[in-house]
Amino acid sequence: MGEIDPAFIQAIEHRPKQTIVEAGGIPLIDLSLLNDPDSSDDPRALAGLVAQIGDACKNWGFFQVINHGVPSDLLRGLLTAGKFFFDLPLEEKRKVRRDEENPLGYFDTEHTKNVRDWKEVFDFMADNGTVKPASYEPADEEHHKFINQWPEYPPQLREACEEYGRNVEKLSYKLFELISMSLGLPAKRFNGFFKEQTSFIRLNHYPPCPTPELTLGVGRHKDAGALTVLAQDDVGGLDVKRKTDGEWIRVKPIPDSYIINVGDIIQVWSNDKYESAEHRVVVNSERERFSIPFFFNPSYYTIVKPIEELINDENPAKYKEYNWGMFLSTRKNSNFKKLEVENLQIHHFKITQ
Repeated sequence: MGEIDPAFIQAIEHRPKQTIVEAGGIPLIDLSLLNDPDSSDDPRALAGLVAQIGDACKNWGFFQVINHGVPSDLLRGLLTAGKFFFDLPLEEKRKVRRDEENPLGYFDTEHTKNVRDWKEVFDFMADNGTVKPASYEPADEEHHKFINQWPEYPPQLREACEEYGRNVEKLSYKLFELISMSLGLPAKRFNGFFKEQTSFIRLNHYPPCPTPELTLGVGRHKDAGALTVLAQDDVGGLDVKRKTDGEWIRVKPIPDSYIINVGDIIQVWSNDKYESAEHRVVVNSERERFSIPFFFNPSYYTIVKPIEELINDENPAKYKEYNWGMFLSTRKNSNFKKLEVENLQIHHFKITQ
C-alpha cells in the first residue's frame, strides 16, 4: 500500500495501545455434540450446550467454537488460494474490482467510520444472484442483483470459495438453532428469514504496516448482520471490547477454531437480551495477516424487529422495525458516496421509552 497516507491515521483516542491485553475467560465452546449422532439425542447434554451459547451471547457477544464440523482442509485451501490472489499485481486484482453497481469482488480503499482501513479484501456472495433494493429510499422499487466476480487467477479460487461457503453456511444454521433455543424459542424459529439470504464471505488481507501505532486494519465497529463466523490465521490481531470494563482485549488464535460474533440483527431480534460486540483489527510492521469472515444475513425483504414471543407489557419492544435490504443498501453505497443517512446504525431505530 506504499507510504502511509493521512487517510489511514486514526484519531488519537482510537489508536491501538502498544501493550496487548491478552483475552482471558473468552467462552470456548465444543460443538462435537452436534456432529455425533450417538449423543445428539441426549437432552441434558444439548441443554448444557444451549446454556453455554446463551451465556456467551449475553455476557460477551462473541465466543469461539471447536469441533464444529467444517473440514480444516477447506480453510487451508481457501487461505492458500486467497494468498495467491492477493500476491498478484494490483492491476490484475483490479480486473475484478467492485464498484457502486456491484459491491462484490476486490477492493482496497474501504473506510470504517470515515477512516481508511489498512487492508484489501475480496467479497463474494454465498448465494450468487442475490437481489437487493437499489437504494435506501422507500419509494424506490428498483432492485439490483449481486453477481460474483471471479478472477482468472488463481483458477482454483472459485471452487475453494464456494465449497468453503457451503460448509460454513451449514455451521451457521446450527449455531442459529442453538441461539434460538437459548432464547426459549423453537430451534428453527429464525430459519425462514434466510430462505433468500444475503450472506457473503470476505477474504481479508492485512499487509505489514510501517506505522501500526497510528492505523487499524479495521476500525472499531459492530457487525450489522445477524451472525459472523470468522476464521483467522495464526498471526492474530482481532481485538474485542470487553463489556465489563470497556477494555480492548486480543483474541488469541486457536487452530481449527472459529470466532462467532453476535450481530446487530440478533440484538434487535432478542430485544437487547443479546448485544452485538464491538471489535476492531490491529496490524503489525512485520507479518501479513489473513482472515475470512462469513456474514450470515437474512433475505433482503426481511423486516427486522424484536421477535414477538420475546416482548410483552413488562418487556416492550425496544426497536422500531426496519427493512434489511434497504439498510444493507445504505451501508454498501456509503462506501462510494456520501448519503444523507450515512453510517446508519440500529440505534437510529431505538425506541425511547
